[in-house]
Amino acid sequence: MTSQVSKTVLRLEAEDVQTLKDGINFKKHPEDSKCYIIYKGKHKMRACRNQCKHQGGLFIEDIEDIDGRTVRCTKHYWKLNVATMEYVNPPDSFMQDELEAVLSDTDGSLELLELNPPDPWTAESREAQELHAGEITLTYITHACMELKAGNKRMMFDPWLTGPAFARGWWLLHEPPSDAMDRLSQADLIYISHMHSDHLSYPTLQRLSMKRPDIPIYVGDTSRPVFWYLEKSGVNLTNINVVPFGVWQNVDEHLRFMILMDGVHPEMDTCLIVEYKGHMILNTVDCTRPNNGRLPHGVDVMMSDFAGGASGFPMTFHAGKYTESWKADFIKNERKKLLKYKTQLVKSLQPKIYCPFAGYFTEAHPSDRYIKETNIKNSAADLNESIRKSCPNILTWTPLPGSVLDLALALNDPSNRSAITEPPNGTKIYKDSWDFDLYLEELKASVSAEIFKCKSWIQYYYNWAGFKGYNLVIRVIETEDDFKPLKGGYDYLVDFLDLSFPDERPERDHAFEEIKNRVNVMRHVVLNGRLWDDLYIGYNNRMSRDPDVYHHKFWNHFQTELPLSAPDWDGFLQTNCESSNGCALS
Repeated sequence: MTSQVSKTVLRLEAEDVQTLKDGINFKKHPEDSKCYIIYKGKHKMRACRNQCKHQGGLFIEDIEDIDGRTVRCTKHYWKLNVATMEYVNPPDSFMQDELEAVLSDTDGSLELLELNPPDPWTAESREAQELHAGEITLTYITHACMELKAGNKRMMFDPWLTGPAFARGWWLLHEPPSDAMDRLSQADLIYISHMHSDHLSYPTLQRLSMKRPDIPIYVGDTSRPVFWYLEKSGVNLTNINVVPFGVWQNVDEHLRFMILMDGVHPEMDTCLIVEYKGHMILNTVDCTRPNNGRLPHGVDVMMSDFAGGASGFPMTFHAGKYTESWKADFIKNERKKLLKYKTQLVKSLQPKIYCPFAGYFTEAHPSDRYIKETNIKNSAADLNESIRKSCPNILTWTPLPGSVLDLALALNDPSNRSAITEPPNGTKIYKDSWDFDLYLEELKASVSAEIFKCKSWIQYYYNWAGFKGYNLVIRVIETEDDFKPLKGGYDYLVDFLDLSFPDERPERDHAFEEIKNRVNVMRHVVLNGRLWDDLYIGYNNRMSRDPDVYHHKFWNHFQTELPLSAPDWDGFLQTNCESSNGCALS
């Protein structure tokens, strides 16, 4: 790997430096209008980009700040102490990426320097060669699944072709083409961006493994392995390749690809650059800040997510400020912000062609009707319309299942209607059935597992999870599908300060969350040692919290840092519950 490079992102002349006030200063670059925050302390200056590390929102002055040290994000109200570069709300979350503030001893000027790795895709650069019609095609399958044909090779991205994602919360909006599974099994290689189940779909891979278990699959070398659950899943795949970030992987003499990490979630998220004969395709998938914001400009095709609404917040929250009107206003504003952000990103990168994907899911199960009606998302057509207004030179593609983009035709003449082939008339575009019962039966089977006859499973599970030393108490309530308490279900407290299980909340000051979980999903998660994304992102719980603070350290642990091996429930039963006599539900 090559060394980092230093870049001056903002320079202030001496007279501008003298106008800086003590505390927080917002400064815009005179040319590109990018904003920076400079903190002037007694002994030194600190600086950073005006961009929240959570999801890229802008900071403004914090009216609750009495020390002149914190700023507040306009997107999710996160707070950053610029004097320390630590996020104070939520606590124990991120450190802000800091710029080096260099004050000149000679002329009194100030330079803000950013250390970056060199753009790895420029290594061994290749000139773009002329393409023939049909030489590079992109066929949209469904959600984040796209088939790339380049020369005589075929790649498939993120195949989710059947079943739900996040336990039972997400279902495919689009009907995949009828030959989608055949296309998948005949691909030369598959790229899977990350471990979320709308990208790493075990129901899909189960079918694939029956046809071709040795198909080459490529993933990035994330700290949480993408396929951490493979052995437990029972899916037989034998050719999984974990590759380093920022290094070209050669498929043949013309085709190569490179996996890059996400700057916000490097432990799990990745994105992809594919190059064929010097032509680049950039697929940023779900990355919040792909490659820490450094991306190639002027690529031939750029694909990214677009929809939003891929979180339990705020739809699954109640009490306090979380009224229906507050949620509606928040979701509406978030849609506008996301639309603006994606438009600006595409405008800054200037791809020749842009395609929004990885957002075509729906909360289809009848028990999630409230979420479906509340969780209104941006449409791909809305985003593309915004991009066309801002960047009329960029060709936009709003894909439908089976539609094909011919890159040679599109580059030669963007107005050529033959460049994009739409599905034949009469093709089924939207799904209207999802085999709910087939997949919910698997979840339901967990409810009657032997371990849940013994109340001591609670202590065993949370000890296995390994999260403690944090002043948070949670109350977990098992519920029916409608989130009404389950008769005979468990209702318990966990105190994470000392990992105890009290009957009542402790008298000391502490943060508190009440979490109501659908019993079938919660027990499936516990039994198999799965991550809590199934609960949180899958809308399978309802939450209230006091105070209303996001506990990043807690949620990050249960969503990304649980042990890689499932709990030893067989050993638990032998040790704790050889006889189920006396082991009753609480």
